[in-house]
Formats: sequence, C-alpha cells, structure tokens
Amino acid sequence: MTLSESGILQRFVLMEGSTEWTTMDAVPTDMCDNYGQCGANSVCRSYKESTCECLEGFNPKSPEEWKLFNSSSGCVRRTLLECQRKDGFMKLEWVKLPDLLEFWLNKSMSTKECEAECLKNCSCTAYANSDINGGVNGCLIWFGNLIDIRGYNQENPGQDLYIRLAASELRSIRESNVKESPVVVLTVSVICGMLTLGFVFWCITWKITSRRLGLLRKKEDVEVPLFDFTTVATATNKFSQENVIGAGGFGPVYKGHLPNGQNIAVKRLSKDSRQGLKEFKNEVVLIAKLQHRNLVRLLGYCVQGDEKMLIYEYMPNKSLNYFIFEQNGSALLTWPKRLDIVLGIVRGLLYLHQDSRLQVIHRDLKASNILLDINLKPKISDFGLARTFGGDESEMKTERVVGTHGYISPEYAIDGTFSVKSDVFSLGVLMLEIVSGMKNRNFFHADHHHNLLGHAWLLWKEGRALELLYTCLEDSHLKSQVLRCIHVGLLCVQKFAEDRPIMSCVLSMLTNEEAILPQPKQPGFFIERSSGNAGALSRNEESNTENAVTITLPEAR
Repeated sequence: MTLSESGILQRFVLMEGSTEWTTMDAVPTDMCDNYGQCGANSVCRSYKESTCECLEGFNPKSPEEWKLFNSSSGCVRRTLLECQRKDGFMKLEWVKLPDLLEFWLNKSMSTKECEAECLKNCSCTAYANSDINGGVNGCLIWFGNLIDIRGYNQENPGQDLYIRLAASELRSIRESNVKESPVVVLTVSVICGMLTLGFVFWCITWKITSRRLGLLRKKEDVEVPLFDFTTVATATNKFSQENVIGAGGFGPVYKGHLPNGQNIAVKRLSKDSRQGLKEFKNEVVLIAKLQHRNLVRLLGYCVQGDEKMLIYEYMPNKSLNYFIFEQNGSALLTWPKRLDIVLGIVRGLLYLHQDSRLQVIHRDLKASNILLDINLKPKISDFGLARTFGGDESEMKTERVVGTHGYISPEYAIDGTFSVKSDVFSLGVLMLEIVSGMKNRNFFHADHHHNLLGHAWLLWKEGRALELLYTCLEDSHLKSQVLRCIHVGLLCVQKFAEDRPIMSCVLSMLTNEEAILPQPKQPGFFIERSSGNAGALSRNEESNTENAVTITLPEAR
C-alpha cells in the first residue's frame, strides 16, 4: 500500500504537561534537550562550536537574529522544490529524526521504495528508515517543516535522514564541495608550514578562544574593542578583593582604572556562572549596537582561555538597590529624584522597545540592574538575558523562563510567553518599589499575606494609595505626582498583558498631568501566600536582604 493509495496522514500534537515550576537544578545541561532549540529546518549539535546550523540547502529565516545568536526563527529553503521528479535527496548522517508532526509510515516498504514514494508527493520534505535497529524495510516520510533534529557524533551514531532538495540546489552543493576541498587542504598546509611556536601559542590563547565563542566571525558582529587580559588585570589590581564593587548571579564586578585615566567596571564571569557562552555573546553583540543615555555603555570585552569579561563605563553610585532598599541610601533619594529615575528608566525601555535598530526585550528589569551615574541618572544594565524581535513579531514563547522572582510577568512565568508587555510588568513592579522603598517579593504586612503589588491594590481600592509612600519622602513629594506614579504602576502590573500600556503611553501618562488615566484592573499574582512563606520582613529588615538572583524555570511540555 502506497502513500497515494492509503491517503493516510498522521498528525501528532504535543500535549502540555504540568506547569509546576522546578528549580534551576532541573534545567537540562545540554541546550539541545530543549525542544526545537534551533527552530525549523536546522540541526542542533551540542558537541560543536556552532550549536545551531541550517540544513544544507537552507538559510536562516532571519539572518539578523542568527547574528545575535537567536536561532528560534529557524531556516528556509534557498531554492524551492521543483517537484515532478526533478528533486533529489541529501543524506544527513548520525541524527535524531525530526519530530513526528505530519508524517506517513509504512513498515513493509524498502528504502528505495520509500524514496520513490516521497518523490511522488510534492509536499514530502524528507524520508528515513523507520526501523531504528537498521532493518531492511520500514518507510517514514515527513511533510512540511522539519522540527527538533539533533545531531550526534560517531560515538552515538543515531540514524540517517534524507532531506529533499531541488536538483539545482544539489548540483550547487556538490560543485561547491569539489571546489572548496583542494583550496582548504592547500591553505591548511601552507599555514601549518609557516607557523612558529609563538604563533601557535598566540592562536591557542586568543584567536582560537575567540573563534570558539563566535565573537570574531564577522567584523560587523562586534563594534567594541577586545581588551587583552593583562590590561584588565592591571586595571583592577589583579582583581583585588578591595576593588569589588558588586556581585550578581554571573560573577563579581570590579572597579578598574585604565592607563589613560578612565575608570571602568569589569564584569568577570565566574567559571561556574549561570551565564554561558550564549548569554555572553548575546550581551556583547547586543549592547554594542545600543546607544542611549539611559543604557549603560559597553566599552569592550576580554576573552582569554576560560576567562570571559565585559568592560563597562563606571557608575560611581552603584545600583538603584542601595538607594531604595537600604536605609542609608533611601534617605538620600528625594521624591523629585525618584521621579526622575522612573522617567529615565521609561525612556531607556522606550528606546529598546521602539526606537533601536532591533526591538529588544530586556527580560530581567529590576532594581539591581539599574545603575546610577554621578548625577543619579539611571542606566539600564545587564543584557545577558535580552531577546530581540524582528519583522512583524509581537511575542515569543520559550521553554526556558529566565528572570528574577518578583519581577516576572504572569504570562511569562506560567506559559513562557514574553513580549514588550513583560518588561512593562517588571517596570510596574519597580515603580511601586521606588515609591514605597520596599521589595515586592519580600514584602510583609501584619494584616494580610499579599506581596507589595497586592498591598498597593488593596490600598488603591480603599482610596488610601498615598499610604504606600515611604515615610522619609513625606516632606519632599507632590501628592498628585505620587498618586499618578502609583496609578501608572498599577496599570503596568495588570494581570493580562493586553491590559497593560505600551512604553510610549507610560511616558505620556507620567509626564502629562492633564491626561485622564483608565482605572487599573487586578494585578498579576494577586493571591495571598501562606503565613509560613510570607517572608516575615519588615521595612527596616528589608534593607539587609539581597534578592538579585536570576533564575531559570523550564516550562513543561
């Protein structure tokens, strides 16, 4: 029985499992374990330097995103199939076969018959032997995009997959391979003959390391200079403990001083850092392309051996954490200055969401990622978790939920769906924290077990919103400004993403006191915690508690 005779087309739909969260320990160590990690028509090889590769005959659907190490958009054909028996097949060895989304199976058909059957149907895109033990018979045919192909090395051989390509594409690939082989051999021979021991050492310690990280593949990829390790070590007094000015989930931050007199901040990724190669490359390439007065400026980077460092402009006033959560700092930050900081953060996000070359979603906006310059002007920092949107995209879905407890939006935490509205939610949390001087997650109140968002909502409904204001600010505030800031903050943290305003509207509502604001709806996560995990932290105790841990939560499928 043939495909055309049976007309059988089987479709499998992935069923979503439990949405129960797990800790980071449950996250797969191999990124290729993530379903569809590299998008459609690509192969994921965790043992290679470039993890995601398009199948032969395919190109990235969004080259700009691939340059930024975001391959989720997948790949598309260079040449459309010609059908009518003018197509052929390219053999892909040692792989886990694609997911069975649209397929046809015949257990008695030979491999040759399987190839002929695929060519009969213009919608067929690949075939393979369905017998995983390598039997003679068994035909498995795919239709549409090929999803979740994983490549193995010869120690774990996998199976062979035959991918359908236009005849002209096959000829082009074969001719290219014939032309390139002698050139590659000749080039390698000449280089090996001319290399000195010193040059080999230089390649190992710098060029090969940088190439492994994928940072120097193209000149336009990185628009900031590469610092050598000796320069950075000297600037930080050999990474002296006395020069440490901060620390996060990815490693310590040192103050440094360059020979030209410039102060720098050096973010040195620890060897066991949760920020891997992908996040490091993402931050270097992305920040280098972003230029705004409310974004921290990347001056360069350093790569040598296992060392990975980012060199930023130095911010003498640390992060916003100190000025809103610690008693000594809180007293220094008057209401007008707090409002200026809010507006600066909003302008920075507006640039990321709307005015930059690529639409950027920060995904980890929080007080510790807002740095303050000598004039207390805010600058958004830490783009290791940022993602970019291109074309007509408005939202994405991921199986790896990253961010910080207390700032993550409901739709992102539960479904893995993120958009500009995810940053809007984080901004709303931050605005309420700036007004109150209290952290959302560790907030405690004697009368209920809600977080800070829930407390603000209860006060708003009772017409007592001004009670949210930090007591030290009572002599330095304008009632209308504070109420408007709380109002906009509650609009930003509404449960459903579609109810939240976009960043341009947030800026307009904060700066135009004549504008009439809509009434906010219930905030996300408006549910009381049990008394045992409420945090039991008063406003005074809050100043001694650090909550700058970045988490990764996998979404069940």
